[in-house]
Amino acid sequence: MAADWLWMTAADLGRGIGAGAIDPVDLAQTYLSAIRAHEHGDRIYARLTEDRALAEAEAARTRARAGLRRGLLDGVPLSWKDLFDTAGTATEAGSALLEGRVPQRDALVLRNATTAGLVCLGKTHMSELAFSGLGLNPVTATPPCVNDPKAVPGGSSSGAAASVAFGLAPAAIGSDTGGSVRIPSVWNDLVGLKTTHGRLSLDGVVPLIESFDTVGPLCRSVEDAALLLAILEGGKPADLRGATLKGKRLLVLETVVLDGLREAPRRAFTEGLARLKEAGAVIEHGPVPEVDEAMGLTVPLFNAEANAIWRDTIAKAPGKMFDRIRERFESGATITGPDHVAAWRRMRVLRRIWVERVGGYDAVLAPTAAILPPDAGRLMQDQDYYVTENLMTLRNTRVANLFGLPALTLPTTVPSAGVMFMGLPGGEEHLLRLGAAAETVLRPDSKATYSGDKSRN
Repeated sequence: MAADWLWMTAADLGRGIGAGAIDPVDLAQTYLSAIRAHEHGDRIYARLTEDRALAEAEAARTRARAGLRRGLLDGVPLSWKDLFDTAGTATEAGSALLEGRVPQRDALVLRNATTAGLVCLGKTHMSELAFSGLGLNPVTATPPCVNDPKAVPGGSSSGAAASVAFGLAPAAIGSDTGGSVRIPSVWNDLVGLKTTHGRLSLDGVVPLIESFDTVGPLCRSVEDAALLLAILEGGKPADLRGATLKGKRLLVLETVVLDGLREAPRRAFTEGLARLKEAGAVIEHGPVPEVDEAMGLTVPLFNAEANAIWRDTIAKAPGKMFDRIRERFESGATITGPDHVAAWRRMRVLRRIWVERVGGYDAVLAPTAAILPPDAGRLMQDQDYYVTENLMTLRNTRVANLFGLPALTLPTTVPSAGVMFMGLPGGEEHLLRLGAAAETVLRPDSKATYSGDKSRN
């Protein structure tokens, strides 16, 4: 039934189209109708691209009937974070500073997806200029969290995650600079892939920190993540057949990421490790001291570049921004040029040491987030609470960004708590094979959750 389509993986929808059981136009209309009817639809989507979606779906239908499909996901809809340029449709990056900004062409990754036959449903809400992991945006909209209606959904790809978690898109494309794909994914029980910096094009993507910005999918399965990675770069997907955990060496990172874990994330991680070990993985524990030093380079690396990119735009209308986000940008002004260069020189050394220390492992493991999603109302009212939760939100995910690693978050049996796998630079295919073996181990009910769970509608 059409209602079940809302909870299927992108790959399963593609298989349905290929078998003639799902019509791409009916599929697009089903999603568009669900978005319009949903009580949180306008908090999740900044704007729909309905005419484009139906035209793309009609073309996919024609190809399917002629036996000329371009791939497994030809005719499958996607949502796009509102920092990917869409020709003729406003792209405002969650900020009143960019209100009315209408690009003339699509971002390259969107062009690649369109060439592969995917259908663009619309643009999803996000944190202002992508500079927050909370997903709190009082200027445009704060999307809901699927597990707690009072909580933030995680950011900055907040609407992207909500679109999938609430059955308003089978998959979404977001960006990750310090955790912005993985945090909303983990807090909404999704699979999220942070790619190696530079692997996917940033052409036509509104920047936050160009030295760290990456593009990645938020979805319901590792298979979907593998397929979407290939589509976004115009390549071939990882071969997930025969993926196994038996004999895989996994290192549990003990530096920083386990400090101050709240009860639910700790329980999810402990139980997850036990399940991975039962499935045959060889799990070792150990510190990587360089992580602690790298964390101290965050402000000179991240905030300095973010300020350099956005200071002139912010200075023209500072009152249009949520003050806590504006202050984060402005903090970068205190970093001198020599300090920024020195931080990068040291970070490159630390990256080499990381590879030397962990290169013999198949992946490094950490809890994706140290905390559960915070209460949105309290974040607005309690400054101390905002500071504490904001700092803790992106702490663990930032490790992969600082060290230039791909990272994959997988959901567990504990709502809004996940396990993060970090690989070596450029090692997405190996990471995805590990993820394919681990996803049903970490969450044995995942297949049931992804098909026909109407409780989230």
